[in-house]
Parts: sequence; structure tokens; C-alpha cells
Amino acid sequence: MRLIKKPLFNIVNNHLIDYPTPINIHYAWNFGFLSAMCLIIQIVTGIFLAMHYTPHVDLAFISVEHIMRDVNFGWLLRYIHANGASMFFIVVYIHIFRGLYYGSYAAPRQFVWVIGVIILLLMIITAFIGYVLPWGQMSLWGATVITNLVSAVPLVGDSIVAWLWGGFSVDNATLNRFFSLHYLLPFVIAAASLVHLAALHQEGSGNPLGIDASSDKVPMYPYFIVKDLLGIVAFIIFFSFFVYFSPNLLGHPDNYIEANPMVTPAHIVPEWYFLPFYAILRSIPHKLGGVICMIFAIVVLALLPWIHSTEIRSSRFRPIYRGLYWSMAACCLILGWIGGMPVEDPYIIIGQIASVYYFLYFLVILPLLGSLEKFLLSYKIN
Repeated sequence: MRLIKKPLFNIVNNHLIDYPTPINIHYAWNFGFLSAMCLIIQIVTGIFLAMHYTPHVDLAFISVEHIMRDVNFGWLLRYIHANGASMFFIVVYIHIFRGLYYGSYAAPRQFVWVIGVIILLLMIITAFIGYVLPWGQMSLWGATVITNLVSAVPLVGDSIVAWLWGGFSVDNATLNRFFSLHYLLPFVIAAASLVHLAALHQEGSGNPLGIDASSDKVPMYPYFIVKDLLGIVAFIIFFSFFVYFSPNLLGHPDNYIEANPMVTPAHIVPEWYFLPFYAILRSIPHKLGGVICMIFAIVVLALLPWIHSTEIRSSRFRPIYRGLYWSMAACCLILGWIGGMPVEDPYIIIGQIASVYYFLYFLVILPLLGSLEKFLLSYKIN
């Protein structure tokens, strides 16, 4: 008991052992814990890979092949790290959609949600610069296309691009900068995740009913720790399938061709977890407009606590919202599909329709739905 009162042990006890948890939360609440596990896996494997990686345009691709062929269990480290990025995004996207379904963004947890969106943005940046490091064809040309988008910013765009590149094109200076940032940002994400957790535990966890209740809570240990352990076992089985049986399924074959600035790939495709945002970017004919819409697609998520216009949080008591929620989920899947397709008809028009619906959902439909629900409730009471 004396040990528990010590500063460090007291923090662990308050947040992981005696933390009061709503008794009715289910396995959809596992994905926050799984996100933390994914982050730890990425940091640990990344540190070991950095010991053998060479951030130089003439040696980067060869150093990755050296890791795969000559370093003991290098192939395993590389495949865990490469597929771990996809697993991380799968888990985080499910975590976000769970929050959308049960209204986890509503007050008093609005700042927990905003910090979560900031973590998502940091993840996207980290994953993008990490995708450049193997220095394959898709790495080089993906970096060239995406960094060039910054040039659309009026007045300072070209200067920012030159600063990012460290020269007049994506070259050795760019690779060095991206490697340094890729090593640093996961620790920034870890720090933001601790703030995210602290903010959540300050307000208390939500639950499927979307109600605040001080009763009907049990300690996190052993009840929910055991539930989390079962979730991690299922996750490891799922993750292992990709690592051992289909390690390149979620990657692009062109990235196994060494980067060649003289040969442009027929179709530049980012990693699958960027595809919905990439589809929104391509759907806008104007370059600056496309960049603004792509960024706003993430920012609008952070604005949700203030867009939310009803006191009811959970979709269990919002049948109309429940149907609209699944239409938005389908819209995101369509955007992901369009992002991987060539820029030609009918994919252009489908992407534009899906992009318009995405923003309409958050900026028009949700506020109007809240007003409609308030009217229906008052009408029924009267």
C-alpha cells in the first residue's frame, strides 16, 4: 500500500488500476488501448531499423535491402514496421468512427476529441515522410507531388517548398530532413497521447448510452484490463497474417523499384490510409482549393463538438442519425476507392459527389438534424 502512494506508482494506479470505468462499455472501447500498443510497436521497431538505415539518395534503397537480407530478423522488423503503420491507421480509424457513432466528441469531452484529431494529423504527417524513406519510385514521386502542393499557398508557398526540399528538387537534403522528422514525430505523438489520456481521465470515459453517471462504475483492473488483453490477442493474430503471409499486400509494387527522377510512374498512388483525403484533393480542379479542402477534411472533425447541436450523444437514441452515420461511412469508403483510381471519368465525378457529401454531412446535415431532433422531442412532449 505504501508503494501505491509513491508519485509514479500513484499515477499508474489512478489511471490503469483503480480508474473508475463505466460498467457497460464493450469491445468497441478496446481500440484506444490498441492504438497505444501500435504506437509502441512502431517506435520500438523504428529505433532498431534506424540503426541500419542510411538516409542518402544513393544508399537508402540499398540499406533497406540490406536490412531485409543481411540483418538478423531484419525482414521481420521491416515488415512489422511497414504493416504496423497500416494497422495503426486501421485501429485509429475504427476508434474515430466509434467516437462518431456514440457522440464521444460532445461536451464535456470536446478537448479530448480535439487532441485526438491533432494526433491523427501528426500520424498522417509521420506516415507520409516515413513512406519517402525507402526511396522507391512511389516514395520519390509521392514526395514530389505532395510537397509541390505547398507551392499553392500565396506569397510564401514556393519558399516553403524550397525549405522542405533543401534545394531545387526532392533530393538528398529532403531525405535527411524527412528521416530526422520521422524519428522525432512518433515521440511527439506519444506525448500528445499522454495528454489525450489525461484529459479523458479528467472528465471520465464515455459509454454506449452517452450519459454521465457517477454510479455503475468498476475499477479498470481486472475487469477491463482482461478485456483489453483479449483484444490485443485478436489484434496480434490479425496483424500476424499480414506480417507472415501477405507482407506486401497493403503496399505498392512500384516502391520495390529504386527511385529514378527520370522515369515518372504511370499512376502515382499514396498509401491506402491517405486515399480518402487524396480523393478530395483531386476532386477540386483548383490547386489551392484542393489543398484547402483536403486540410479542412481533417479540421472539420475537430470542429464537431461545436457543430453538434443536440443534447443527445449516442446514436442508440438517434435513429435518423444512425442511418446518416452509415451513409457517411460509405462515403469515406467510396472516397478511399476513388483515391486509388486514375484521374478520368467516371471516377472524377464520383469523387466530386462524394467530396461534396462529406462536407455537407458535417457542415449542413448534422446541425439541421440536431434542430430537427429538438423539434421532434419538444413536439412529442407537448
